[in-house]
Amino acid sequence: HDNQRVKRGDLLMQIDPEHYRIAVKQAQALLASRKATWEMRKLNAKRRADMDELVISAENRDDASNVATSALADYQLAQAQLEAAELNLSRTRVLAAVDGYVTNLNVHRGDYARIGEAKMAVVDMNSFWVYGFFEETKLPHLNVGDPADMQLMSGEMLKGHVESIARGIYDRDNPQSRELIADVNPTFNWVRLAQRVPVRIHLDAVPESVLLAAGMTCTVIVRPIDG
Repeated sequence: HDNQRVKRGDLLMQIDPEHYRIAVKQAQALLASRKATWEMRKLNAKRRADMDELVISAENRDDASNVATSALADYQLAQAQLEAAELNLSRTRVLAAVDGYVTNLNVHRGDYARIGEAKMAVVDMNSFWVYGFFEETKLPHLNVGDPADMQLMSGEMLKGHVESIARGIYDRDNPQSRELIADVNPTFNWVRLAQRVPVRIHLDAVPESVLLAAGMTCTVIVRPIDG
């Protein structure tokens, strides 16, 4: 159900597998038929190859070899078709890829699933991080590894450290034209505000009592190691 906690490998939903099971059986039958044909052609080619040149012509010997080679290719194609059918059958079971929580569940028994249509999302419980948007004037004082304190809007405190600092942001004063040439504005704002750069904070530990949800807001305080 929606907001349910799941473990990696848990079944989330299943597509009706009957058509895919039938496709696997058909592929298995075709593979068995192609294998029998290949073995028969291979044996026939070997017999002709062992015959004396006075009994069989080189042309007939080559023809038998070519027929056996073609039968082998058909057998290998049937193997690939069986693998594809088995893969399609396995994909009728949608499993959780990570430990996390089901969210935005939009599927019910009997629903028709269209290609590319989202039916649910799983939030990885081990993937939470914090983005702090610091003014560029503060960046010289920040370094990867600096400890950080975070206070959620609910009041709970979390500990973390600076994991990385973004190396690029969008410059609204320097738009690009369709020809990738800078479109320079003839007028310029003399008052320049400091840009804010994303700083990614890794959460060191999250207490069991703290409920986290993607998109929450917090206040970030980084304490530079160098003071």
